[in-house]
Amino acid sequence: MTEHPLVTALRAHEAEMIDIRHQIHRNPEVGFEETRTAALVAEKLRAFGLEVTEGIAKTGVVATLKGRQPGQRAIGLRADLDALHIQEVPGRAYGSTVPGKMHACGHDGHTAMLLGAARYLSENPDFGGTVNFIFQPAEEGLGGGRQMVEEGLFEKFPVDAVYGMHNIPGVPVGHFRTRTGPFLAASDSWEVSFHGTGGHGGAGAHLATDPTLPTAQFIMAMQTIVSRSVPAIETAVVSVGSIMGGDPGSPNIIPSKVTITGTARSYKPRIRDLLETRLTELAQSQAAAFGCTAEVIYNRRYPPLITHAEQTNLSIAAASDLVGAAQVDGNVQPVTGSEDFSFMLEAKPGGFIIIGNGVAADGSFHNVHTPGYDFNDDILALGAAYWVKLVHTELAVGT
Repeated sequence: MTEHPLVTALRAHEAEMIDIRHQIHRNPEVGFEETRTAALVAEKLRAFGLEVTEGIAKTGVVATLKGRQPGQRAIGLRADLDALHIQEVPGRAYGSTVPGKMHACGHDGHTAMLLGAARYLSENPDFGGTVNFIFQPAEEGLGGGRQMVEEGLFEKFPVDAVYGMHNIPGVPVGHFRTRTGPFLAASDSWEVSFHGTGGHGGAGAHLATDPTLPTAQFIMAMQTIVSRSVPAIETAVVSVGSIMGGDPGSPNIIPSKVTITGTARSYKPRIRDLLETRLTELAQSQAAAFGCTAEVIYNRRYPPLITHAEQTNLSIAAASDLVGAAQVDGNVQPVTGSEDFSFMLEAKPGGFIIIGNGVAADGSFHNVHTPGYDFNDDILALGAAYWVKLVHTELAVGT
């Protein structure tokens, strides 16, 4: 397939996008600490001639560009800034210089792509209306998207629609995926603490109230939530992430407290309510059965990411024009991962699209949130071209 002229045009900025990504990759910053990354983004945007606002949700950056053609609509394009607490595999020339932190989700690439689009559009503002380039902090679990919205993002920078994009390893380069409606799941965290008296595991086990027993029973019983409480046609996930209790230096001591943490995923409010209710009921009933008590904390973190039909269709049209309709799946299966872009889609209509990060010749790939993952520089120009094409589609002259 012949490369689309817009992708070819964006290749003029490819070297700069690669350099930006590698700079960010070398210096990863986690949520709400992205001061160096935000400063680099703001510096580049100002050099492109855009109006820049810093400090939204601590380290968020927004830049505004008005087209030279007539038009009243405004849209937002969003990229994320933060890295993760993961130790990167060694060997990359641009590898992380910060122990225990790396860009293991591709936010360095997301930022570079949106900067590439901002530069191109600043040099070629052949559209009608306004584009707000939104660089969001703290996507990885801290809710930077929610904080930007709560701090008045869309009051300060009004938009008719907002759009997001994320890379996915395992999807070939040149392919896009999206869907209308529930796309990514609600992400909730939960913590259950079982309290007993504890005691001597050898000489006084019969005198102790042992919280390890309801812990074990609860872990098994919670497996019935999805299989027996959630309707078979619905989707939900409940998983244990950690178990903490006692001290390995004292294996003869029954602990007085055991804490379990985990995650819960769902798409619909009633299923979300059901997961919280059943986790609580099971914890309390198991605790009572063994003479213990249970404390349950259920934290609703990110809502489901729900896209809107009109904006999703525009996303499909823009991507299809770039790579051909055969390489754009507009009805992909929902994903049980989560994204705090969901907060922006609760506030404004919009769309969200996946761009393929590629697959090795043998079919292998390193998934996001793993030490071996790396964003694919080969998709920088394509991703930036998608943003530009979307602007041309949404803000056609006179709209």
